[in-house]
Amino acid sequence: MMIYMIRHGETEWNRIHKVQGHTDIPLNEYGRHLAEETAEGMKEIPLDLGYTSPLLRARETAEIIIGSRDIPLYDEERIKEIGFGRYEGMYTGGENKDAQGEAFNRFFSDTAHYIPPEDAETVEQLYERTGDFLKEICAREDLADKNILVSTHGAAMTALLNRIKGNLSVADFWKDEVPPNCSVTMVEVKNGTAKIVKEGMIYYKEAVKHWKTV
Repeated sequence: MMIYMIRHGETEWNRIHKVQGHTDIPLNEYGRHLAEETAEGMKEIPLDLGYTSPLLRARETAEIIIGSRDIPLYDEERIKEIGFGRYEGMYTGGENKDAQGEAFNRFFSDTAHYIPPEDAETVEQLYERTGDFLKEICAREDLADKNILVSTHGAAMTALLNRIKGNLSVADFWKDEVPPNCSVTMVEVKNGTAKIVKEGMIYYKEAVKHWKTV
């Protein structure tokens, strides 16, 4: 099995530094462009099926990557972005930065001391549900010879990759930074064990934009 794990393309909230989480924001035009460039780069990969977060930005990215190929695409709740509760919709950078921005930014700068609101998820909960998805996929014998697209989000993708790397530390959650929009990581699964083959592949021509909290 080969899994092609991708973070969704840019949204308008990405661009203006607003927290998304479970808020269902679509791709912006630049985000669609990045997905289209990525689709062109991946057009020779014989994908057999795909799993996507049901949020619009991930599903639209997956649909663009798949294009005209007649393959199934399944919504998968376990690979949704982490829920930020009342922090969602808050500006975390730039001149419009909200007063609570510093508290939220600990999610990136000091994850071990990030305190989610009562209506939000913890990093441990994110690890649990994304890990459950990965374990299930890796164990399925009917998928052993398949090429699978997994379209997800920055924190959810990080949780998946950290698990493969054997890093479930909350403090070191962002050790390898946020995956850029539309970056692709190849994960090979043999005998139920996942291994990263190539991480952070970029198929578009623009300079890679890393998400920043300032």
